[in-house]
Amino acid sequence: MKMLFRNPTFCKLFIATVASQLGTVVGNMAFAFYLVDRYSECPSLAAMAELMYSLPTLAVFWIVGVVADRFDRKHIAAYSDWIRAGLTMLLLLFVHYDLLVFCFLMLFLRSSISKFFGSAEMGLLQGSIDQDQYVQASGLNQMVMGMFMLFGMSLGAAAYHLIGIIGAFIIDGLSFLISGLLLARGDFPEQARTPNGKTRIRELRISLLLKDFWQGLRYIAQNRLLLVLISGFLFFGIVNGVFSVLPIFAMKYKLSPENYVIQSSLITVFMGVGFLIGTILAPLLIRRYSRAPVLITGLFVASLLIGGLGTTLRTEVYFILIFLAGIAIAPINIAIGSWMPELVPAQNIGRVNAMIEPIMMLGHSLALGAIALAFPVWLSVTWLHYMLALCTVGVSFFYLKFLPSLVRKRSVQAAAEEAISD
Repeated sequence: MKMLFRNPTFCKLFIATVASQLGTVVGNMAFAFYLVDRYSECPSLAAMAELMYSLPTLAVFWIVGVVADRFDRKHIAAYSDWIRAGLTMLLLLFVHYDLLVFCFLMLFLRSSISKFFGSAEMGLLQGSIDQDQYVQASGLNQMVMGMFMLFGMSLGAAAYHLIGIIGAFIIDGLSFLISGLLLARGDFPEQARTPNGKTRIRELRISLLLKDFWQGLRYIAQNRLLLVLISGFLFFGIVNGVFSVLPIFAMKYKLSPENYVIQSSLITVFMGVGFLIGTILAPLLIRRYSRAPVLITGLFVASLLIGGLGTTLRTEVYFILIFLAGIAIAPINIAIGSWMPELVPAQNIGRVNAMIEPIMMLGHSLALGAIALAFPVWLSVTWLHYMLALCTVGVSFFYLKFLPSLVRKRSVQAAAEEAISD
């Protein structure tokens, strides 16, 4: 880990990513509390807001990866932050005048631009560190995610109640500006910025975009291990979609209606602490047992704990189970996050990452759409937990069926290639 932070390029990229995530988390959480507080009789609005974060992926996924692999990733990431800062200023205006439809439109556009940041950032990271540092870098990123789980909802709640929704969005805009400045000043290797050479905007044609997009699809289809890993992301999207609103809904509509703001913040605190512990344990588990067993076991254990969340009627038990679920989920994320850069070469990482996003967000959008239509009339908070558990155990058995044999086959091929080269 020390070697990572001795790399000044990685340090700037890491801080910029943290600032960008901070800008996203604080505003999104504060806006969720704003909707639940101001429109408490219409909980579907919170689900609709989450849809505005997920649906853009389905609109821009076909171009995001191509742009990240064709153009300067440093400029893409920096301008993504600056454009979102400008959109946040417009969002401030629409919130002030209570123009909810335009607020949702700004959320949609902000989320669309953020997809370009994600693909460019992954490519910059891959090209700025050595391959043997992927697990450490993934663990560090998951630790940051754990910190946002730990404090994200609390920060959003605190911002909303102390400085209001306007103040929360001002923090958003400033975070994006800082992130963009750090990226613009970063000294990234040329191979990380433009692995496929430089492309001018006027050279970009629809035919070229479609050609690159299909090349990304063919690359995934020809790599069975990569294909199986990515296939499970549909269910991860469903899990993420339900979990994006579950803490608030569980407390407001089941366990603690009077103190739901504090209690839902505590949920993320307990899960965040568990996530941090799981992040520390994950590299040790991966070195000891390899990625596939850690991934499969973590999913199965998480499904049992999530199912248990649906049965509990006490907030104390809910906090304990969500803490244990955080420990189980962190190694899953690190196993996949460190595996992808190892399986995909730098010139294709943007396109492959762009395939993952729409698959996840399709599940994310389906889940949120179902919640918006069915909650609370046909779907209760309890059944939201059960649906989450079924999806998680389904992915576990899917990976159990395919991953071990594919990993063994890949190891045999790698050994044979090494023997031939010797």
